[in-house]
Amino acid sequence: MFKKLSKNLVFAVAALVASTGIAFAQVDVNKADAAALDGVKGVGPSMSKMILDERAKGEFKDWADFQGRIKGVKGKKAMKLSEAGLTVNGKPMEGAMAKSAKEKTASKADKKAAPAEQKAAM
Repeated sequence: MFKKLSKNLVFAVAALVASTGIAFAQVDVNKADAAALDGVKGVGPSMSKMILDERAKGEFKDWADFQGRIKGVKGKKAMKLSEAGLTVNGKPMEGAMAKSAKEKTASKADKKAAPAEQKAAM
């Protein structure tokens, strides 16, 4: 009975993680199918179709090529897609991961500074 319960629990946790997007995989626009593209936060069925249609004309060379050929994907949108796991030829958009790392570092620094500020106020 315990094995059955733990098996169901593992399945439930895996389904929860998959549905909430806690973990994401890298999805390359030149290799992914529609389902994989739809799995990237910010990419819906219409954008997936647009990507596949453009890719049929030729693979995307780089992020600049991707942004030029896919309507509505410019600056901030491209950065968000890259941070969500979308890649072009296996590469994230330059600066996408660095931005996330900077935000995490800043957040940690803010958390460390908060207790010191509270003590100083007393």
